[in-house]
Amino acid sequence: MHTVIRELVKNAKSHAFDGFEVNWEEQNRTVSCTHSLQYPEAQERNLHVTSVSWNCTGSVIACAFGRMDDGDWSTEKSYVCTWNLHRQGLNPKRPDAVIDVATAVMSVSFHPSRPSLIAGGLYSGEVVVWDTGRVQDPVLAKTGMSPDTHRDPVCQVHWVPGGRRGEFLVLSAGSGGRVLLWTVHEQSELVLSAGYGLLRQQLPHKTMLTKPRGGSSVGIASLALSPWDSDTFLVGTEGGLVLKCSFSAQAPAATTPDGESVTLRAPAKFCFSPHCGPVYALHCSPFHRNLFLSVGTDGFAHLHSLLQLEPLVSLQVCDSYVFGVRWSPTRPLLFAAATGEGSVHIFDLGGMSLRPVATIEQKSGDRPVYCLEFNPRQTHLLAMGNADGTVNIWHLSTELTEQGPKEVAQLEHLASEVTE
Repeated sequence: MHTVIRELVKNAKSHAFDGFEVNWEEQNRTVSCTHSLQYPEAQERNLHVTSVSWNCTGSVIACAFGRMDDGDWSTEKSYVCTWNLHRQGLNPKRPDAVIDVATAVMSVSFHPSRPSLIAGGLYSGEVVVWDTGRVQDPVLAKTGMSPDTHRDPVCQVHWVPGGRRGEFLVLSAGSGGRVLLWTVHEQSELVLSAGYGLLRQQLPHKTMLTKPRGGSSVGIASLALSPWDSDTFLVGTEGGLVLKCSFSAQAPAATTPDGESVTLRAPAKFCFSPHCGPVYALHCSPFHRNLFLSVGTDGFAHLHSLLQLEPLVSLQVCDSYVFGVRWSPTRPLLFAAATGEGSVHIFDLGGMSLRPVATIEQKSGDRPVYCLEFNPRQTHLLAMGNADGTVNIWHLSTELTEQGPKEVAQLEHLASEVTE
């Protein structure tokens, strides 16, 4: 009996299986499309799915319709649609909620804890918060067109924690080089609480590629928040730069005041090795505080450390643009990338090869996949938004979702390969 107890105590102190979680569910070896969601009115008008977002319960998917090709889409009527995948009698061609929008919608983001609230960024520069529980008038708050509003299309919106417990602010990034932080006001308003401006002359000097001319703005193409450090955010630019920025930056942006209610600040602290073209997506690792991914029009994915200029790994995803990238929420070494060729490639950084371990073909006639999001609750589900106006929900295999016993250690090893 004493021998058994001694061995049990020894096993309890062992770290051999740290990070390993037992999955008692039946092993699933295939990747399959469980839903193909469409809104016929949007497809008839050739609208693209520009953004997708899961709500905090993991049961509802929202999609934004807009246009990603060149042109003036300021008068292009559009929609935000939601489907509850748990609803009995789900009709893939009839959304549970349809919100009519006067201009193209470029980005949507569900609230982290209130499952009916959606923030949206519009082509017009406006930022809106909708409440799908308010059927007659879903607009809960909006910026309107004021000197505080973006002058250019809003490429990204996020929710960020506020100063009070349970409070969340809306963060928006515009292609004109502004990052703005909004408080949701009771009188149906979004009130500007802080603002940041990116200008070429204020970028970190050591990594400037060309001599800046004047105080011209840096066009923003993507933005990501760090889940580890509430002061840090990352920006990808239309010129290929990847910037580490700080919310607590105090230096004023070198802009001429134009009626804004707050003084814009210059947030850029560090510039990483650039891409050859616009950086369309960034995502911070949920498993390591220093790692993040960037992708863009050059077809490459860069694995960066926040601690160095050059990427740790650079791999070619495809011969076309890469529009989206997301880390797996359960596999520390796995990420998915959405391509302009209509496919999504899944990579395993722990493998012997830098080739994809899986490729999901969308059957959309080689039209681009513009966005993708893993489900935060049902982590085997991956949503993909397409240029043909469809949102496909894919059920991933166990191999792509179940963490191996040494994955966290392998990721730590990758992150430690920082050059001096």
